[in-house]
Amino acid sequence: MQKNCKKCNLSFEITTEDLEFYKKISPKFWDKIFEIPTPTLCPECRQQRRLAWRNERKLYKRKCDATGEVMISIYSPDKQYKVYSNDFYWSDKWDALDYGKNFDFNKSFFKQFGELLKEAPLVNIHSHLSNINSQYTNYFISSKNCYFCFWWWYCEDVFYSSFPLHCNDSMELFFSFNCENCYNITHSNNCNRLYNSTNCIDCYNGYFLENCVNCKNCIACNWLINKDYCFLNKQLTKQEFNDILEKFKNNTLDKNILKKIKNFNKTNIKLSNILRWSTNSNWWYIISSNNVNNSFNIIDWDNIKHSNILMNNVKDVYDSFGSWVDIELIYETVTASMWINKVLFSSIIRDSCSNIFYSFNISNSSNLFWCVWLKNKEYCIFNKQYTKEEYNKLVPKIIEKIIKDWEWWEFFPANLSPFWYNETVANEYFPLTKEKAQKLGFNWSDYKPPFPKVEKVIPAEKLPEDISKIPDDILNWAIKCEVSWKPFRIIKQELEFYRKHKLSIPKKHPDIRHSERMKLRNPRKLFDRKCDKCWVEIKSTYALDREEIVYCKGCYEDEVY
Repeated sequence: MQKNCKKCNLSFEITTEDLEFYKKISPKFWDKIFEIPTPTLCPECRQQRRLAWRNERKLYKRKCDATGEVMISIYSPDKQYKVYSNDFYWSDKWDALDYGKNFDFNKSFFKQFGELLKEAPLVNIHSHLSNINSQYTNYFISSKNCYFCFWWWYCEDVFYSSFPLHCNDSMELFFSFNCENCYNITHSNNCNRLYNSTNCIDCYNGYFLENCVNCKNCIACNWLINKDYCFLNKQLTKQEFNDILEKFKNNTLDKNILKKIKNFNKTNIKLSNILRWSTNSNWWYIISSNNVNNSFNIIDWDNIKHSNILMNNVKDVYDSFGSWVDIELIYETVTASMWINKVLFSSIIRDSCSNIFYSFNISNSSNLFWCVWLKNKEYCIFNKQYTKEEYNKLVPKIIEKIIKDWEWWEFFPANLSPFWYNETVANEYFPLTKEKAQKLGFNWSDYKPPFPKVEKVIPAEKLPEDISKIPDDILNWAIKCEVSWKPFRIIKQELEFYRKHKLSIPKKHPDIRHSERMKLRNPRKLFDRKCDKCWVEIKSTYALDREEIVYCKGCYEDEVY
């Protein structure tokens, strides 16, 4: 079945498997099943709408509306929401049921939900109370001495990273696990002293590596396995390699060689898609999974579609961003953490939840309909407590009403989001100008937090390349980014890391560094093209106009192995 997106008007396909999934997740109240209809938006527009509800990286200072204390928050001070500090929010000093309301059958559901969202308190930041000295983090758990890190857990002394897991003494990581003493790496696992690299496993002392496995002492190499002392994919003696490494670290390599290093990965063969130990799957970075389509950054999943960043025993999930452990039957959600079963059209569903519909920020609860911040609750509607019988009697009436209003089975409208579009993940994946965003119904703000007072501001280009020439006083300065001109500061642990690894002080603002790292990822689209060797038709995240040489899996394995 083909449909046209009501937003962008592009055609998208609904398969027989899709129809089976929608039927499988359709909720039942008493003896009546309310079938989930096919979506009205294409997968990309659905994802954009969901991600407009997720602020990951923008942190502000504002006061707790309960205690008056200054705190770090994902809600900027110009937002008219009630925000509590983490400690107070999770305490027993208040009850979200105090904000309960009766459903008004004469008003729009979404309008009523927007009103509840502005009245019920929100938590300042989604970082667990188990964190130690890691207040500048979000969606971060059980970590110590981490700064400006977002998503995942069990890290220590990690800075400026997104999706690190079990990592230590590292900086600028993205979606990397069990790494130590690493800098500026993406999609890499079990690595130590790996720098400026991507898609590597079990590598040590490597620089500018791509898709390498169990390699040691290598520079600018691609698709090598079990190698040692290699440069530009060529075998060297230990002495030859150390000579190059010394010049490399001291920035004394010949300019032509530096140019070769910079261009090396562009001229090497690329595999059409990164799939490992997976069957009947496509798109990018899918590991140990089955039946995964139109999805990326997926580990240990089964029957997944139109989703991103999911891992550890998750199955039967469509249109989801960010789900972790033991998840099943999820549709149109943003963040479902652990032990979740059947959640539809919701955002920030924490641990041990089931049968949650149209809710925001829920923990350890079940059978909720249109609720905001409830924990250890069941059978509630609009934050009001009902008996099981009352709940199952009232919900069908509400559903029938909003079906008539054409509000049923759609995710929350973007204009109800408590975040500005320009501070959300949506702007990373679907960048828009202010004018375009507002025209499409997204929120926008030009609010800029005040910059802390510093002794002086130094242009990035005036910083010495040699880290040994950087004085301790830099901790009291601000550096003006060479790209955005936005000032940023260096923290003490960060300076110590650069000195330990003999790295230059960065000349770009952390937001620019993150943005550039995200641009290195392949597009979140599949393109029809041909293998550059056998010319068989393939689907790949490399578009036809890209300069890389792209092989199908068979030709690639023949070439590399």
